[in-house]
Amino acid sequence: MPALNEQASVGSVLAEVRRSLPDLDILVVDDGSQDQTARIAREAGAEVARLAVNLGVGGAMRTGFRYAAARGYDVVVQVDADGQHDPEEVAALLKVLEEGADIAIGSRFAGKGSYRAVGPRKYAMVVLSFVFSRLARNKLTDVTSGFKAMGPRAIKLFASYYPAEYLGDTVEGLVMAIRAKLTIAEVPVLMRERAGGTPSHSPVKSAVYLGRAGLALLLALVRRRPSVDSSDAA
Repeated sequence: MPALNEQASVGSVLAEVRRSLPDLDILVVDDGSQDQTARIAREAGAEVARLAVNLGVGGAMRTGFRYAAARGYDVVVQVDADGQHDPEEVAALLKVLEEGADIAIGSRFAGKGSYRAVGPRKYAMVVLSFVFSRLARNKLTDVTSGFKAMGPRAIKLFASYYPAEYLGDTVEGLVMAIRAKLTIAEVPVLMRERAGGTPSHSPVKSAVYLGRAGLALLLALVRRRPSVDSSDAA
């Protein structure tokens, strides 16, 4: 659970995760927060890794993957600390992994719920969906979703290298997975409103998002990154 200044929501989110998934271990990666996120997460019973500076979601997740790989975990589930992801949906993601996928993405646009992107974000989503569906040879509608479950081969790949640049954790991370011949599948999920904190979108930020999404995709396609062989499944 990557978290940046989420003191308003992280405690209630962790309580909900505990109720829905009592047998899972929880790691909160405090991504350089300036508030009480780490203290509240620790008091709620989670393991906490504190980063000295803000590295972004990619840097926080890289810490999580290395933690998982070092301790021999077979599955990593990424859940946001702002309350938008429903822990009850995790079972559906895990089922897809059991059926053979290496990465299961919780999609806002796969037919469940009424979530809609608008403006520049919508155009970016459409383009990214088209490109990644072609690359993966499988329909992908929500490649920037932060609600994911990943199996052993994905953990091994991402523990070795996981992009920390803006949108790299989603766009470049999926390009890496496709090049490593990992299987990616989607699960329709409901997304909720933030339980606290400040949303990251605005008309200006949405326009910037469009440009950055295109740049992130271009860089991901031209850069060479480490991969794992398909025979390395644990």
